[in-house]
Amino acid sequence: MTSSVHFLISSSPVGPIELTETDGALTGVRLLGAHGLSEHGLSEHGLGASATDTPRTALLRRAQKQLTEYFAGRRHSFDLLLAPHGTEFQRAVWSQLSNIPFGATSTYGAIASAVGQPQAARAVGGAIGANPLPIVVPCHRVLAGDRRLTGFSGGDGVPTKVTLLTLEGCEFRA
Repeated sequence: MTSSVHFLISSSPVGPIELTETDGALTGVRLLGAHGLSEHGLSEHGLGASATDTPRTALLRRAQKQLTEYFAGRRHSFDLLLAPHGTEFQRAVWSQLSNIPFGATSTYGAIASAVGQPQAARAVGGAIGANPLPIVVPCHRVLAGDRRLTGFSGGDGVPTKVTLLTLEGCEFRA
């Protein structure tokens, strides 16, 4: 069985974002970071040949619109069909991330407890780092137990996380 895969690269305040749709569901949101323009052959306007070679599906257009609304402060949650690929544990963690509301944060330990494995804070960190749908599944809202920022695998790393948390008005320790 052949999958139908479509891509769209969109500009954002945190750099270009590559959206991936597979068989009618959003399966990837990749933050390319400030250097994404040159590394991925994109124009200064955020769209390159790779983005125009594939049809812009209704789902990808809707995801792009919702991300634009999010960055403008007009959207606090996403209404998209998602199909992230991961282990059962990863999917449980990602499900918990989706429960953290806009403007709020949680901790690795709290997420571990919520998935029934209170001693698994490090494993939660690994699952968060593997999140294929950052922003839409808000992994940036997870902090260390002392409210300190930890790593972020998307875009330009921790500076991208700071931008997202600041946009949402979240409190954190640098």
